[in-house]
Amino acid sequence: MKIAVVGATGLVGSKMLQVLDEQKVRIDELIVAASERSVGKEITFQSKTHKVVSVDDAIAARPDIAIFSAGASASRQYAPRFAETGTFVVDNSSAWRMDKDVPLVVPEINADTITNDTHIIANPNCSTIQMVMALAPIHKAFGIKRLVVATYQSVSGSGLKGINQLNDEENAGRDVARYVSTTTMKPAYPHQIYRNVLPHAGDFTDNGYTTEEEKLVNETRKILRDPSIAITATAARVPVTGGHSEAVNVETLRPFEIEEVRQLLEATPGVVVQDDPLQNLYPMAITAYDKDEVFVGRLRRDHSVENGMNLWVVSDNIRKGAATNAVQIAKYLINTMNFGPSTSSGTSTF
Repeated sequence: MKIAVVGATGLVGSKMLQVLDEQKVRIDELIVAASERSVGKEITFQSKTHKVVSVDDAIAARPDIAIFSAGASASRQYAPRFAETGTFVVDNSSAWRMDKDVPLVVPEINADTITNDTHIIANPNCSTIQMVMALAPIHKAFGIKRLVVATYQSVSGSGLKGINQLNDEENAGRDVARYVSTTTMKPAYPHQIYRNVLPHAGDFTDNGYTTEEEKLVNETRKILRDPSIAITATAARVPVTGGHSEAVNVETLRPFEIEEVRQLLEATPGVVVQDDPLQNLYPMAITAYDKDEVFVGRLRRDHSVENGMNLWVVSDNIRKGAATNAVQIAKYLINTMNFGPSTSSGTSTF
């Protein structure tokens, strides 16, 4: 089993390597690739040192699976070239998500959309993954008519640049305003993020919504295989290092009891219900950080509509929102495609 990680030196790429190790994926040959400026650097994986190679060299090595976290432009350029050699590409960028011929996969929900012919597989956006993990069982049982979503997205969603801006501003303390006005570093955000909330995650489009908000709409419909769901979203950036939080208002087609929904969520693999508000138990970014599960709480009926409910959904955006989901897809490929003898172990479903 030959696996390549493309973008291995980045924030998500590094986490992918960590999760590959944690998930006990057997790798007979690991190829770590990145941009030309990183070629020659050394990465340690399972006590072995690997030199970073160019993406062209990784293609020439003909890996069985290439897990991408190198940005949309690189994915558009290189993913088809890997696929032409027979490699299965699991791409973490936005490049292929809405392509009608590319499955957009959260393995617990729609792994069946992967076939022997789908050599490019898209990893959804981080905020979408955690939301659909909570919504899929609800949609299956009751049908979803409408969603109103507000996200509170951590700075790690902007990569190291977002983390660095928050840390630099926090270190500036009382002088943060002067730091923001005088720094020569190009910031991740157009305003101070320290002690602030920006109603601005992603890039604004002509319709007034951001790209992050549009991903929540389009990707959710594709993953749940229902273009009729009405969805509106507002995405905000908050001064949290890791972990996205979401307030999700759901209107269903069929009536439900809250206890039914609770039981559905408790029985869903990968979902943890934390919902005892009288004991101050509810999901938080700080407790979801560095965990693979999606945490759901503040479950309650919305009395303003006939079949409405509210959920609070939290997950680590770098793990389940990116690296873990991609590795789960890779494990699904290993377990179902004709790569020869079984090459994964451990207790994970995927």
